[in-house]
Amino acid sequence: MYERGETDRMASRPTGSRERQTIRGTEEFTCPECGGHELIQDPEKGERICGTCGLVVSDHRIDMGPEWRAFTADEREARSRTGAPMSYAIHDKGLSTMIDWRDHDSQGKRFTARRRSEIYRLRKWQIRTRVHSSVDRNLAQAMSELDRLSSQLGLSKSIKELAARLYRQLIVKRLARSRSIDAMVGAAIYAACRIRKAPRSLEEIARHSRVSKKKIGQHYRLLVGRLRLRMPISDPSNYVPRFIAQLGLPGRVQQKVLEILEAAKEQRALVTGRDPRGLAAAAIYIASILVDERVTQRDIAMAAGVTEVTVRNRYKELVKKLHITMLPERTNERTNE
Repeated sequence: MYERGETDRMASRPTGSRERQTIRGTEEFTCPECGGHELIQDPEKGERICGTCGLVVSDHRIDMGPEWRAFTADEREARSRTGAPMSYAIHDKGLSTMIDWRDHDSQGKRFTARRRSEIYRLRKWQIRTRVHSSVDRNLAQAMSELDRLSSQLGLSKSIKELAARLYRQLIVKRLARSRSIDAMVGAAIYAACRIRKAPRSLEEIARHSRVSKKKIGQHYRLLVGRLRLRMPISDPSNYVPRFIAQLGLPGRVQQKVLEILEAAKEQRALVTGRDPRGLAAAAIYIASILVDERVTQRDIAMAAGVTEVTVRNRYKELVKKLHITMLPERTNERTNE
């Protein structure tokens, strides 16, 4: 323990924000000298100092961090000895151990016959212990299908993790027995996309799944009802970025599309009961003409997954109700009107 004058000098030394951490108003800490509640932690020296009077309350604290230092992200990743983070998209959350199939040690030397026999038995029992119940077998098959569908649809990691969590809640709590695994995984992906405001249509999911659109819809309603989810209403604006990227249009077209959709929301009759994909497609067609980045209705309909008739009908409604003055069409271009 240091003397009072020495601790005053130590507490008054300027230190960087990364070296010391000040915790104010901590009721668990009360300085025995002045009764203050302001605590300064100095991880470099392992000391806890009273911020009011400078008394060193304790020292020689154990540093629970790594013994190495890293100055770049690549260096930190290379020196880290921890495994991959826990993931709900893996049936055992990625916490189990894998025994490699190659019969070589860390130095590349081949195992002896006796050692290969031991490793073979260990590998066999390790696989059996990883999947030892009906729930584990179900999750193993479902997470494999989830990984395949997510790759086919190009889903982000957050959507994939949320879909895995929704599926786990149903299976672990045994809320959905004797149901199609493929259909339930498709329903979980559809629900996760809507919650994350990156919606995908049932047709698009069914196109890459092994079950029909009707079956995925039935399991989606089951999932929402059993888990008591409050699903957000589909917003046409959530479809716009993906459609714009597929059509290769510039950002100013997307900005104009969002302005048109915001004006349409103010007139509820234009939005209520309409397919959000059709509204987004019609707004893209209008914006492409106004910004003079013209795209045919056929290309927009293919990107949105709707028919050209739907795009044309929504286009006429938006132009009429919002009083949009369209640019004169070029005579040397073929149009779908």
